Amino acid sequence: MALRFALALFAFLTAFGAEKKPFVASAGNLKVSVQAVAYTTKEEIKQVLGSDLGGNIVVVEITITPKAAEPMKIFGDDFLLRSYKDGQKSGPFAPSQIAGKGGLALASVGVSGGGMMSEPTGGPSWGGLGGGMPNRMPGNGGGIGNAGAATVNEATVKDDAKEKANPLLQILKQKGLPEKETAGPLKGLLYFPLEGKHKAKDMALVYQGAGGKLILEFHQ
Repeated sequence: MALRFALALFAFLTAFGAEKKPFVASAGNLKVSVQAVAYTTKEEIKQVLGSDLGGNIVVVEITITPKAAEPMKIFGDDFLLRSYKDGQKSGPFAPSQIAGKGGLALASVGVSGGGMMSEPTGGPSWGGLGGGMPNRMPGNGGGIGNAGAATVNEATVKDDAKEKANPLLQILKQKGLPEKETAGPLKGLLYFPLEGKHKAKDMALVYQGAGGKLILEFHQ
């Protein structure tokens, strides 16, 4: 009887699968330490936010801890997400750019090995995305190293004042990484636009801020 129960339990756990381990990354120096958890699939993102954000968004949970006694300024633009799969690189979007009024069109921009960008090409249009233009557009800058052509993401905002506010906006703001000066740990989410499907193991998070520069690669 006990054996039959054990076999049934094993079959149940196999059918539903054990809880999947998240992809995590960490790095540090004498000034700061950074830990990150990547959510790349629609299912994972929906579990975290209650919405999959329509695809083409990678959500990264950041915990950043200053090590010095003096407070350190933390900004979302301190972080860059890049893909080893196809060379895309992107800074984070503000919540208003994802769930604000209007719409946002994401376009790919080719980058040569020498770092020169070509004219933007037509990219997918995300209905309901967008708000104000970001202070620094995600993906500005050259390619990843000098290895062939890369892709960065740029965006333009379509104005639609008649569109109602998206209730998701408040959730994105509440869970987002705060931008402030702190001497203690700071935790929150960042939202990176990347076209296509990307696995966390093929991505790296780059921190470059008041604490110096760190490169975090994800693993389970």
